Amino acid sequence: MIAVEKKRVIAFIGHNGSGKTTLCESILFTNKIIERMGSVDQGNTVSDFDPVEIERKTSVNATVLNFEKAEYRYFMIDTPGFSDFIGEVISSVFVADNVCSVLDSSSGVEVQTEKTWRIAQEYNRPSMVFVNDIDKEFSNFDKTVEQFKKLSKKPVVIVNFPLGEGTNLKGIVDVVAQNAHLYSNDKVSVSDVPSEFKERLQKYRTDLVESVVELDESLMEKYLADQPIEAAEISKALSKGYRTGEIVPVLCGSALKRIGINEFIEGIQSFGASPLDNPKMGKLDVKPDLSGPFAALIFKVVVDPFIGKLTYAKVLRGQMKGGDTIYNGSTQSTERVNHIYFPMGKKQNEVSDVSVGDIVAVPKLKDSKVGDFLSDPSTQLSVKGIFEFPEPMISKSVKAKNTSEIDKITNGLTRLAESDPTFHMEFNPETGEIVISGIGNVHLEVTLEKLKKNFGVEAELGKPKIAYRETIVKKSNAEYKHKKQTGGHGQYGHVKIELEPLERGKGFEFVDKIFGGAIPKNFIPSVEKGIREGLKGGVLGGYPVDDVRVILYDGSYHEVDSSDIAFQIAAIQAFKIGLQNGNPTLLEPIMSAEIYVPDKYAGDIMGDLNSMRGRIQGMEPSENGYQVIRAEVPLAEILDFSSKLNSMTSGQGYFTMKFSRYEEVPRNLQDKIIQDRKADLEANK
Repeated sequence: MIAVEKKRVIAFIGHNGSGKTTLCESILFTNKIIERMGSVDQGNTVSDFDPVEIERKTSVNATVLNFEKAEYRYFMIDTPGFSDFIGEVISSVFVADNVCSVLDSSSGVEVQTEKTWRIAQEYNRPSMVFVNDIDKEFSNFDKTVEQFKKLSKKPVVIVNFPLGEGTNLKGIVDVVAQNAHLYSNDKVSVSDVPSEFKERLQKYRTDLVESVVELDESLMEKYLADQPIEAAEISKALSKGYRTGEIVPVLCGSALKRIGINEFIEGIQSFGASPLDNPKMGKLDVKPDLSGPFAALIFKVVVDPFIGKLTYAKVLRGQMKGGDTIYNGSTQSTERVNHIYFPMGKKQNEVSDVSVGDIVAVPKLKDSKVGDFLSDPSTQLSVKGIFEFPEPMISKSVKAKNTSEIDKITNGLTRLAESDPTFHMEFNPETGEIVISGIGNVHLEVTLEKLKKNFGVEAELGKPKIAYRETIVKKSNAEYKHKKQTGGHGQYGHVKIELEPLERGKGFEFVDKIFGGAIPKNFIPSVEKGIREGLKGGVLGGYPVDDVRVILYDGSYHEVDSSDIAFQIAAIQAFKIGLQNGNPTLLEPIMSAEIYVPDKYAGDIMGDLNSMRGRIQGMEPSENGYQVIRAEVPLAEILDFSSKLNSMTSGQGYFTMKFSRYEEVPRNLQDKIIQDRKADLEANK
């Protein structure tokens, strides 16, 4: 069994295309874990094995990899670079003991670099940087590092730097050891640093020493006394500063050409954090005790139509063996663990037991979901609200290409929602639509692609219908007499009602003011039932009616012909007349939105919100350096806001929203809504 202090769990984060997947592939190949180095373009990497990833040539899932080297075990989590899949980044970073932000040296700090770095810092994870693609044309290591220094709030120190750039990349210079690692035909040789690079080496080493001595009093004394500081002393101080989150090391190389890969792994081994260095995780405080009762946190769930559910968890305390019984704190249920695996992309390597720090995959746990805790039945550990996932920002309707497959679509989407906390699905009974919600357009498109490839059913995305309401704006009276003679007993029901508008959100009230037996008491419930039936569809567009009080004040009956159904019919018809007489109007859902944008975009976004009939409630700075704009916006206007916000802020903005209330639709917009509604109803006949 690998000692806990020799385990390294590292999550790779960064912008799409920065080379995270290629870096993982290069690490596996360099360490002889795989026989051939795959390519993202060819769709044969260990990380990107999902059919959607292979087709799109990009990661859409977080993938766990593992390998063992020199008595150390490494767990690597390759996360997606698209903001639409930020949920995968959040849960992966949370369970990681180390975070590495991968930068493309020709592109520098990009949008998703900033977003994912903020997540790592919010969770206080020891973090480092790998400047990738040094072999690319227009590569600029120094410029990239300077850009990153502006992003990082902590000291950034260069641990190694490139020996040349672009086509002139020859190797890596080790700042601590002060030597050069020259690469030639997959072989590495160590030599003195070429003279033309010694000035840069001296500068970087001075910066490094000045940063680490701040963390160690004895080193500071030596530094002030102008005494030499040995490489071993620098490494020790660097490790301490990194593990406590006080310093950010920078390494570099070319994942594609496998330059700097050995140095990267040696760095992780040397100064990287183990599970023992990160005992507190947000709201969770579980001491990583090997002899304590078992505890693990679920951070990923994969639902596959063929192999079933696969649950990914990080062991936080104790040990687990195949055949053990575990307790799920959220569902308050126990389950037997028949098999345990170390994940390796789509392959799983079965192991007999696991312990603190291990990332494991457990098949066929029925009730598991992201954020649940697995523990020894004797402890019954349960902590709620561990992960803080963003709310969906965009919603679309789903229409089956083959109407006979609606049940399959519903089942497939339900199972996909089990594995993705940022994806929601619901059936809207008012509009008769399946509505799915996610972080962005790409998120929803990928979900439908998974539905097709994994569950064999096809569907189309459409703009969801708005659940409008109808109401009245003034009092009205109505009367209806339902009288029908068909031979034998006829039908007779006669009601007089008054309608009054109510305050928004008050719903419906029924008031019985019948005196003197004008309508027998046994028929009063029939009148109310008829009116409640009338509430289901108004007179403008057939939308549900809300915020209205109906007062039954008079009517008449027939000794023989009056019946429940007769009074129901009379009530329905009277209610419709009362709606017409009450100056009916449409109500629309209003959403409370919080929009997070860099300061330079705030003015443009507020202008756009105003054009969307939004009302700005205020603006204030957030903790992450963004401005938070609070606004109330009609749902009909904000449905497509996600793509607009993404475009206007170069992908840096995001927002959350929740339902606030219903408000009257401006009269100049109502005719178009009503016409479209009638056309839909006619088409669905």
